[in-house]
Amino acid sequence: MLLVSNLATAVPAIQNWRTANGVPVYFIPAPELPMVDVQILFNAGSIRDGAQAGLAQLTNALLEEGAGDWSADTIADRLDRVGARLTISSRRDAATVSLRSLSDPQYLQPAVEAVARLLKEPTFSPEALGRVRQQMLTALRERAQSPGAIAQDAFFKALYGDHPYGSPPEGTPASLEAITRADLERFHRRYYTAANAVMAMVGALDRPAAEQLANKLVGELARGEPVPPPPPIPAVTAGQTIRIAHPSSQSHILMGQLGVKRGDPDYYALFLGNHVLGGNGLVSQLSQEIREKRGLAYGAYSAFSPMQQAGPFLINLQTRNDQVDTALQVTQTTLREFTSSGSTAQALEEARQNITGGFALDLAGNGKLAGALGLIAFYGLPLDYLQNYIGMINGITLEQAKTTWQRQVQPDKLITVIVGGGQSTPSAPVNASPVKPAGS
Repeated sequence: MLLVSNLATAVPAIQNWRTANGVPVYFIPAPELPMVDVQILFNAGSIRDGAQAGLAQLTNALLEEGAGDWSADTIADRLDRVGARLTISSRRDAATVSLRSLSDPQYLQPAVEAVARLLKEPTFSPEALGRVRQQMLTALRERAQSPGAIAQDAFFKALYGDHPYGSPPEGTPASLEAITRADLERFHRRYYTAANAVMAMVGALDRPAAEQLANKLVGELARGEPVPPPPPIPAVTAGQTIRIAHPSSQSHILMGQLGVKRGDPDYYALFLGNHVLGGNGLVSQLSQEIREKRGLAYGAYSAFSPMQQAGPFLINLQTRNDQVDTALQVTQTTLREFTSSGSTAQALEEARQNITGGFALDLAGNGKLAGALGLIAFYGLPLDYLQNYIGMINGITLEQAKTTWQRQVQPDKLITVIVGGGQSTPSAPVNASPVKPAGS
């Protein structure tokens, strides 16, 4: 335990300030390697799509397709010549622009200039819009043939209903076709602003150089107005099972419910308990019951995925079509028993040691550390979050893990989605009987 404690105290302190236009910057010096990793996160995920599903992803994807008088090829060439790597992504909560570069100014400055320009003045040219739109439409057609993707979309829609989290981030064919260049410009003007941005930076820079880099990257963004938080999520009052026919030899099963939002103090105990149930690979209880004892699936896992509002608690597995009902019963029974009885002391301690023992690996490398820093920045977590993480995990008692789980997890109100064999119509709500499949 001493080694783990030393690892916790060895996590560098986070430096924090704001640029002149108000962007919060989170910085950890890392002089060991001549690299800089930067993440800029905007409160511009699909939760901001409104009635135009896919607008956030399409806007984000077009950032690197032209800026000012630079074409997409010009941007790519400028980054390639200095060995820099640009990554863009958009999910439900946040849209992210990430840069990795050598810290030597002759390489770093051209990369920073390119990213600053695409953040501030993307062109959204008609040619690029048409090309990227077609790429997204092709991806949608592929998703429509993927049982896993079909299950995920159906699960989020059933869990969140009309809440923005229930809308598919990738959009629909109809919504993507209807998005115009004016829509993209409006979305960018509203959400890609200093008031809706945070910046995480890890690398071989001193504080003055880090401040200068931050100002060059985001210092010319319009201030804008902060967006309101996402609306509350209505409580799920009853379980539901949805079967969607699909011509596959295996059925994809998702089973879950609302979990917790990022920053909820219950998350630590839930994360530790879930490590026992389904978060620790083949040694987890779900995997033992479903794979090892019965051979119903190659594996089964579960996870909490907190977001700005309550993210899902989700169990995921695949099984042969003729084994679906058995797999559902075993999964539901395992969850019910775990919720009722909790973990054993030995299993909880082994999970605790696995989590704390892997803590250093989770932060190994500037890229991983920048990713963790980005989450802290975007969700407003405490600056000492990383230093306190191991202590929080170590402080959770067996009883605390059990009571927290029982307070947050409701096995009788699960949403279950099955994509594979079977009927393509929703079943009646699941009742409290442990032998009937619950919804996920």
